[in-house]
Amino acid sequence: MPSSDPGPALDRVRAICLALPGSIEKLSHGIPAFAAAGRMFAYFRHNHHGAQHTDVCVRTGSRDEQAMLIEQAPALYSWPAYIGPAGWVAIDVTPSTTDWDHVADRIAESWRLATSRTSRRTRA
Repeated sequence: MPSSDPGPALDRVRAICLALPGSIEKLSHGIPAFAAAGRMFAYFRHNHHGAQHTDVCVRTGSRDEQAMLIEQAPALYSWPAYIGPAGWVAIDVTPSTTDWDHVADRIAESWRLATSRTSRRTRA
């Protein structure tokens, strides 16, 4: 069961996201969201729709990458409601053993995907 206080995890996610160039934080659908170049690259969710965990949602490079991550590490990655069809994954940051370097790497890659010129094109 997740901590009743998501504050420490949010503080870490916030620090990682806001350290990336041009990043801003805003509320989106009532949850903390992070954007750069006008595009979202991370969402922080705690007990979202009653899920018993805290996660950060990030972009992936493709639906194949999304499926591979979820298949290879189902305890870490999951399909996020609403944004999963667009290739996003949720990373569980509930455990006290969370690998924050790994989370930071995935957030940075999501930022790169959101801010790259090619990501603005419609994907096939």
